[in-house]
Amino acid sequence: MSDAPDTGLQPDRFEQGPALIVAGFGERYTLETNSGIAALWKDFQPYLGKVPGQVGHESYGVCCNPDGEGGFEYIAGVQVETEKGLPDEFRWIKLAPRRYAVFKHEGHISGIGQTFQSIWNDWLPNSGLQVAEAPEFERYSSDYDPLTDTGVLEVWLPLKG
Repeated sequence: MSDAPDTGLQPDRFEQGPALIVAGFGERYTLETNSGIAALWKDFQPYLGKVPGQVGHESYGVCCNPDGEGGFEYIAGVQVETEKGLPDEFRWIKLAPRRYAVFKHEGHISGIGQTFQSIWNDWLPNSGLQVAEAPEFERYSSDYDPLTDTGVLEVWLPLKG
């Protein structure tokens, strides 16, 4: 049960996401330590636009590899053509094609926690849908400005079926 207000957040759309490979910096977090994700992005920023085999100008934040005890890996990265030839310090993950509920996060990145709470605590339990055991990710548009932490940001929630 959450004491967060119901924001009425609804998916912007449902989409069949393509297969893609995301590569960048990765670390393990829990809900208690996820504030460290901002530092991971700061460390990765100098690589934006310079990753070998980078596809497009969007960036991705992928939550993956849960440990069953509340821990997960977060990869701050970009889409790449292949995992071959990446710097040794990079982590990468292949995402299979699947169906997603896509939510638009409005406003500054500091409010992303409220968006996630609204998705998981309000929308999902009332949607009649179930989350797939697959990575969830954030997609930052090419106009997202990491200096001001504003721009278009989408949360892609993997769905069963």
